[in-house]
Amino acid sequence: MNEILFPALSIGAIALFFGALLAFASVVFSVKTDEREEKIAEILPGANCGGCGYAGCSAFAKGIVADGAQISRCNLMTDEKLSAIAEIMGVQAGKRVKKVAHVSCVGSCAVAKSKYEYYGTNDCVTASQLGGGPKECSYGCLGLGSCAEKCIYGAITVSDGVAFVDRAKCVGCGACADICPKGLIKLVEDKPCAFVNCNSADKGAVVRNVCDVGCFGCKICEKKCEFDAIHVENNLAKVDTDKCTACGVCVEACPRKIIKIK
Repeated sequence: MNEILFPALSIGAIALFFGALLAFASVVFSVKTDEREEKIAEILPGANCGGCGYAGCSAFAKGIVADGAQISRCNLMTDEKLSAIAEIMGVQAGKRVKKVAHVSCVGSCAVAKSKYEYYGTNDCVTASQLGGGPKECSYGCLGLGSCAEKCIYGAITVSDGVAFVDRAKCVGCGACADICPKGLIKLVEDKPCAFVNCNSADKGAVVRNVCDVGCFGCKICEKKCEFDAIHVENNLAKVDTDKCTACGVCVEACPRKIIKIK
């Protein structure tokens, strides 16, 4: 009987000792969580989209409290939620600027030349590793829908080899911009403004040879703009959204008809 009872008691005593040791360690080495983090996390939308630059809403809440991250970085928050978080932190809410995604390319299959037929998976990242992708233009949209698949809000569709954004559905989370291997999706302010729907930095002669609608840096738009809002840099026309009045003069002047007011 003792041969069974003694080992059992010994094991029980050891388990009790280590249990007490773990309980003591959990108290001594515990990391206190600021209660503001939990309150803020409850207010945040919980989408965990990463558009704020943090891994998720909980990480963003911690960033607000510990790192002083701007609370307006979340594009999904309403003004009411923004004010609620500002009150918790004891700061000014600031101005919330809504942003949406914009695809700087209209090089569809009908106007952009291809250098080979692609039969791989419908993934832009994979295709871009095969000589930059099937399109002759090394800057153009590959149109395989990685951005559309990444968008949990259904704001992106792909038609004829080019991605399009439905601004009414877009929340500006930035997930599509992060996945695009060409870097041609950008977050822009949701306001009327001129946009150059091209991403190419190639010289005009190269652009003309690979795409019928690509910007070749003619500078006509730059000369026509009365507000100094558009300039050709690195062979590509670019709009200063702070100066642009959405007058539409550059839209009419563009010989390629790739500048649009959105």
